[in-house]
Amino acid sequence: MDEEKRTVRAVERALDVLLCFTGKSEWGLSEIAGKVGLHKSTVHRLLATLENRGFVIRDEGTEKYRLGFRILELSSNQSRPDDPSIVLLPEMERLRNELGETVSLYVRDRTERVRIQAVQSEQPIRRVAPVGARLPLSVGASSKVLLAFADPAVRAEAMADPAWPQALDKAAYTRQLEDIVARGYATSFEEREPGAAAVAAPIVNRSGKQVAALAVSGPSNRMAPEVMHRQAPAIVEAAKRMGALLG
Repeated sequence: MDEEKRTVRAVERALDVLLCFTGKSEWGLSEIAGKVGLHKSTVHRLLATLENRGFVIRDEGTEKYRLGFRILELSSNQSRPDDPSIVLLPEMERLRNELGETVSLYVRDRTERVRIQAVQSEQPIRRVAPVGARLPLSVGASSKVLLAFADPAVRAEAMADPAWPQALDKAAYTRQLEDIVARGYATSFEEREPGAAAVAAPIVNRSGKQVAALAVSGPSNRMAPEVMHRQAPAIVEAAKRMGALLG
């Protein structure tokens, strides 16, 4: 049975509506309809159902929608005692205090990476890393780490994704991933956005499975390539300590 037959279209549409709120906190009916590519009447019915169930709230003054309290109820049950975003937070704070830059934790979700935890730098000029952000797997130090230390099938799936940049030479990229495995960490300098740089290392649990990527990021004028390579051993060691905490 193919993927289309296994899914329920109405549920997919409702979820697409909810996912709009990852971009901004409030949306109008026409905005949502344009975002998800559905007729306004269809979106209105979906929103009415979600509102009735408490997943969205409609502001009567602005006639815009925002997430409801049922979302908070769901998220409150998401964390577990063995959740890396909780277990590894003290070590992340320790690394932030040591290096003075923003520390983030990323996991792979199919062909994207998701930031599941962040400890912000205390410097006036810093990289602000919002938790929950979804980013492409093709660029960035964390993306390269998540692919470099993944199974070959995972790499193949990511590179076969239609969103994979066609201008990115796959053979050269694969060689870069092999170099990262040999070195034990990855760097990026203004790859995804101007003025940003990062170093990342894999977090491997006691079973030998990569569970996340640990990244330190900051402004490129503070994190020049030589600085990143100088910081890398501390980041790799922190990632090893974190991996030892995970079963």
